[in-house]
Order: sequence, then C-alpha cells, then structure tokens
Amino acid sequence: MRFEVHALDAARQVVAVSLEAANDAAARELARSKGLEVFAIQSRSPVFRMKRSVRFPTLLFSMELKSLLDAGLNLVEALQTLAEKEGASERQQVLSGIVAALNRGEPFSQAAAGFPDAFPPLYVATIKAAERTGDVPEALGRTIEYMEELERVKKKVVSASIYPAILLGVGVLVMGFLLLYVVPRFAQVYEDMAGTLPFFSQLLLAFGGFVGRNAAVMSGVLLTLVGVAAWAFTRPAFRSWANARLWRLPALGSRMKVYQLSRLYRTTGMLLRAGIPAVRALEMAEGLLSAPLRPPLAQARRLIEHGRPMSAALAAAGLATPVASRMMAVGERGGDMGRMFGEIARFHDDEVARHIDWFTRAFEPALMAALGIAVGLIVVLMYMPIFELAGSIR
Repeated sequence: MRFEVHALDAARQVVAVSLEAANDAAARELARSKGLEVFAIQSRSPVFRMKRSVRFPTLLFSMELKSLLDAGLNLVEALQTLAEKEGASERQQVLSGIVAALNRGEPFSQAAAGFPDAFPPLYVATIKAAERTGDVPEALGRTIEYMEELERVKKKVVSASIYPAILLGVGVLVMGFLLLYVVPRFAQVYEDMAGTLPFFSQLLLAFGGFVGRNAAVMSGVLLTLVGVAAWAFTRPAFRSWANARLWRLPALGSRMKVYQLSRLYRTTGMLLRAGIPAVRALEMAEGLLSAPLRPPLAQARRLIEHGRPMSAALAAAGLATPVASRMMAVGERGGDMGRMFGEIARFHDDEVARHIDWFTRAFEPALMAALGIAVGLIVVLMYMPIFELAGSIR
C-alpha cells in the first residue's frame, strides 16, 4: 500500500514523500529510518471510494484570514472566527484542528501541515518561512496572488475548451444516432435493391445491415471500450504515457512546455520572495511539472549547487526561453529574482492566453465544418437512392 507522508527533515524543512509499506505503522517507521519527523500520513489505496471529501477552499480561506489579521485580530482569534462561520462541516473540522494545534503550542505552519489535503506543501513552506520574520499576513498576500494567477490561467484553458468539447460531443452523438439507428433501418428498406445502389451507398448500408444484425454485440463492445478508456485515464501510468506522446507533437508540445515553465517561474518566484533558498525552491516546484521537465530541473539544481547563476543553470538545462533568460539576468543584477520570476511568469501566461484565443478561433469553425460534412455525407449517401429513383420516374 502506498502512503503520502508529510514530515520535517533534518533541516526542519517540510517535505512530502511517497512510501510503500504494509500499513500505517510500517510507513511511519520507514520514514523515521530516513531521519524524518512525521506529522501527517495518508493512505493512497487504489480501492474505489464512493464518498469523496469536499475540497477545502484554500484560496478563499487565505483571503478571509488575511482580512481578519489586517483588521487587528490575532491568529487564533481569526481562525476561531472562521471555524464558527463554517458551522458543522469538514471545513470547520479542519479549522478547529488547526486552532487546537495552535493552543498546544504548535506553529501555524506545522498545524496546517497536519491537513495535507487542505494545505499543500508549497503553502506550508511559505507560511513557515514567514513565521521567521513574523509577517504571516504578507505571506498570505503572496500566496493569494500566486493562487489567483494560477486560477486565472486554468480558467482560461477550461473556458476555451468547453465549447469545442460540447460541439464535439453533440456531433458524435448525432453521428452515432445516424449510424447505429437510422442507417440500419434504411438498410432494411433498400435490401432488395442492393445491386443497383451507388458504391458508397452500398458500403454505408452494408455497415447498417451489420449493425442491425449484431446490435447487442456492438452495444456490448462499445460499452466495454468506453469502460476501458475511462479506467485507463484513471491510471497514472497511462496518463504519463499519453502526456509523453502529446509532448512529442511539434506545435502542441512547445506550447505545453511554455505553460509548464510559466508555472515553474511563478512558483519559484513566490518561494524566493518568501525567503526560501533557490535550490530548495526549485526542488519544491518539481512536483508541479510534467515528467519530461523533471530531469532537466534536477540538472539545473545541481548546476546551481556548483555555483552557476540561476539564469545560466536553467538555460543550460533547457528550462529558460530567450525572454526568460534575458529577464533573469536583469533580476540577478538587481538582486530581486523573486519579483522578476513573477514578471516572467506573467509574460508567458499572456503568451499562452493569446495562443489559446487563436487556437479557439481557428479550431471551432474547422470542427463545425468537419462535423457538418460528416453528417451531411451520411445523409446524402442514405438518400441518394431515393434521389435516383425520383429521377428515373421523371
């Protein structure tokens, strides 16, 4: 069984590791043998669970907490206020657990780390770095800005995908209805005149006759394929394989890389501004990247550890666009790499948004035309014998 363990390492840094063990106790013992102080552990059992927990609104929580802290409430009072506002819910249990941990003398970062489903390691690390200077509201502000920018780009991608997905779904349903229901019935009507039909009409109606004779088998095969596809997409190995194939596509792969690099720049910038060292910041950002970019990021970290500047290390590892390289060099001269990484990410986010707009405007008409031609071709092939019969009657 696989366990996700959140712990403190020898440098008192929050780390998240995945361990394979027989049970919870064995996972804790394995983590201790690696020199880790475990404060949260969670099973990642592959068994399907009917009930899913409600996602904790980390962004909304951070905004409300910052507002209460800016208003003059201390941390415990602010968290108690938010817990009372939630009523009896899973969110209220999380907040009450954090308040209880604070009352036991634990720092806010350690209390939040006890709920890894609500507070990811990046969030905990930012708060932990802010606790050294006592400026938690500023850290919350940086985190809110970071999460809002990520949500903005994500919403842009999702909104651009909705209409093509609906259009494609409706088109597939219409074509499926024609091929699996209408065509078999036309095949029965034309059965006696099969030898006089146009060639492509014969092919279409032969398919319709086959479907009509094997409807149960076809339905079973179709449902099986849909089920296998749905199951495959839940497997991390299949998603990694599909993602690797997408990265190899010339146009799409380069855009996906820019999008991933933008996330890397934004995350690294936020962590640098929180006071986290560069190597540690890149290590923490590694989990946000796709598999093809993780080995280059490890190479960049090694170069930085050997004294190379961040701009040179990322460029040597292939993780810097020409614009990013120039801007990072400027940030290194000015000594404000955290802010500069944020500017780089904003530049590339705008570039990704422009390409999404262009692709949407070009893809939607092309998809509509393709679906229209396919549906129209099926209808014409079905009715062509009727047209020929009407012409012969005249």
